[in-house]
Amino acid sequence: MSRADNLPRSRTQAVVDEFRANGGEVGGPFAGGDLLLLTTTGARTGAAHTTPLGYVRHDGLLLVVASNLGAPAHPAWYHNLLARPTVSVELGTETFEAIAVPAEGARRDDLFAHVARVAPGYADHQARTTRALPVVSLQPPEHTLGDTGAPREITNLADKLLEIHTWLRAQLRYVREETAAHLAARTAAAPGEVPPPGLGLQIRQHCLAFCDTLTFHHTSEDGHVFPPIGQHHAHLRPTLDRLREEHVVVARLKDELLALLAGLGGAEPGVFLARLDRLTEQLTAHLDYEEEHLLPVLAEIPFPPRVP
Repeated sequence: MSRADNLPRSRTQAVVDEFRANGGEVGGPFAGGDLLLLTTTGARTGAAHTTPLGYVRHDGLLLVVASNLGAPAHPAWYHNLLARPTVSVELGTETFEAIAVPAEGARRDDLFAHVARVAPGYADHQARTTRALPVVSLQPPEHTLGDTGAPREITNLADKLLEIHTWLRAQLRYVREETAAHLAARTAAAPGEVPPPGLGLQIRQHCLAFCDTLTFHHTSEDGHVFPPIGQHHAHLRPTLDRLREEHVVVARLKDELLALLAGLGGAEPGVFLARLDRLTEQLTAHLDYEEEHLLPVLAEIPFPPRVP
């Protein structure tokens, strides 16, 4: 199933429609193959683009290859996910969000070797081009768990806020741990050994996904959550004003991180880690304050919203 990412637009839409109409089953040249739908966000346009792709499972990973039939350039969907790592995956009748992370170095080579054993067509594509075909793992975000270890039940807006905050905290911890490990590996490099030039794609993609989610969350709060709360709970208006001001500070720190990650080579790990620690301190205090003051009010608001 290695040809689906280079179809004419009309044929691509026909495959997408057939996939969705038949619970992931597609006929013709793709009959019986492992196929998923990957929806990325346009790096320049911001528009959603859905592409049928073959996939391979390996050690719990869901892998796709940016083969483009062995063309000299990467496919558009790969450029999109480098800019916007949060993607939507449709697999059979299931739809879920994932963070798209290209593998690097020896890890990429090992994964590609496995993919080529399962689907030899990818080896043919690699033989046609001098570029190393990217192997991308589609990593579902961690489930938000309650105290019992089961998925948290969402019945009101307070539950939803805690779900988002838990995910943001988890991503911060993950990015910091990975960055610290990357920095330690650079420090431990043997004399004469050339260390990695910057942060790895794994760190970069998770950091970008975190920043995108944080921006969307705070924009939604400023535009849709805080105004009605302030209207109906006048005593909370000073709290909401403080939270809005903190959004500006956190956004500035987030933008500093993104500036460090502007190049695909990533940032100097030590500088990045220091900026990340500043953001973590500010954001953690912000989330704690918001939960302390807003959760009682948000617990009275059903979520998802009830349809009249």
